[in-house]
This record gives sequence, C-alpha cells and structure tokens, in this order.
Amino acid sequence: MSNSDDWSIQHIAALAGTTSRTLRHYDSLGLLPPSRIASNGYRHYDRQSLMRLQRILLLRELGLSLPAIAAVLAQEESATSALRTHVTWLRSEQDRLSRLIESVEKTIAAEAAGEDIMAHDMFDGFDHTAHKEEVEQRWGKEAYAKSDAWWRSKDASGKSTWKAQVAALNSGWIALASGTDAPASPAAQELARRHVAWLSSIPGTPTSASDGDTRGYILGLAAMYVSDERFAANYGGTSGAEFVRDALTNFAEREL
Repeated sequence: MSNSDDWSIQHIAALAGTTSRTLRHYDSLGLLPPSRIASNGYRHYDRQSLMRLQRILLLRELGLSLPAIAAVLAQEESATSALRTHVTWLRSEQDRLSRLIESVEKTIAAEAAGEDIMAHDMFDGFDHTAHKEEVEQRWGKEAYAKSDAWWRSKDASGKSTWKAQVAALNSGWIALASGTDAPASPAAQELARRHVAWLSSIPGTPTSASDGDTRGYILGLAAMYVSDERFAANYGGTSGAEFVRDALTNFAEREL
C-alpha cells in the first residue's frame, strides 16, 4: 500500500479537525475500525476509512446520535449513494443559508446607508407567520397565539438554535429514509422520540399540554406530512415523508 493510501491516526485527526481520542472512541463503538494496526500499536486508515469517517461526521452534523449513525452505516449498501443523499441536503441548506446571509447583509447595508429597511428582505427564508390562518383553522386561535408569543420572545440566538434543531431533524429523517432502515428500527424510533420531544417544546400544540391528545395529534400530523406536499418537501419528497409517517405512527402507537 502506498503512503497516499495509508494515514496514521494523528494525521487523520488533524485532517478531519477532530482528535485521536475521538477516533479511538469511534473504533470502540465499531463505527470506524482502522484498516491496519502497525507493529507499534498505532492505528492506520485507508481511503475507504476516510470515506466512512466523512459520512460519520456528516451524520453528526445532521444531529444523529452515535447509535443512530451506527444503525445507518450498518444498513448502507453504497457509500456513494449515501454521500449523494448528504450532498442533496447540504445543497438545500446552502441555498437556505445563502438567502439568510443575503437578507442580513441587506439589513446591514441599509442601516449603514441610513436607508429604509425592507421587511420582506429582512425576513426572507424564515417567515413564521406564513401559515397563521391554517394553524388557527386546524388547532385554534389560542394555539397560534401561544406559539407566536413563544417565538417572538426568543432572541436571535434562541431562534437560530431552534432552526438548527429543525434542520437536524429533517436531515436526519432524509438520511434514514434513504437507507435500508425500517420505520420501526431503533434508529428511526430514536429519531421519532426526538421529533415528538421537539413538538412538545412548542407552546400551543397538544403535545405541550398535560391534558392534550398527544397521540391523536402525532398521528394526524404524521399523515399530513404525506398528504401535504409542503411538508413532504422537508423530507426529500413523498417517499421520505411516508417513512417519517410510518416511524411516527409506530412510535405513537407504542409509546403514547
């Protein structure tokens, strides 16, 4: 094997911006075994190992836990196919972030020039009031009012954190749905648990109330993810939305 296909653990850690300790931890979990161990006991990695590490780090960026990542990797039939899925999500995120960056830059430029700030430019990409009427029709005006007040009370950091949670959930579903995991698999059910916990953090939803019909709400919302193309788009299309629906339905029927 040539040197170009054989990297030491220290070299890989430096390239990936991580630590040797982290790579050894991945090995202990069966996520990233070294391609060989030298006579001095040092771990070495080949090109396939690098591709696997890249997928691990991407899935971590998407918010998946290490057990969930292990389940995804165990079911993958093609590294190339998995990376294509990641690229699709990353490009979607790139487009969304570009719009957000542009909106903030317009605000900065307008402020510096003493010009009027256009509201539609400031909030491009995250208009939380877009579905106000629909939410009120489905769950009542009080539900919308509570969630709206909760959202407006957040500062910029809190809003960014919440949006990152949403992006992580959506991308995690896309990653699982594109593999061979079943909706009832441990990885999918763990993501379903996180999804329900996320919904429960939003005031005004049935999941946030102690006497709310959480089970009925989750089942109805899961069905809507498939029937409404706006929701389906969050999960890579109809097939991805069907995976989310089935996973949430399984979780609701067992746990709620």
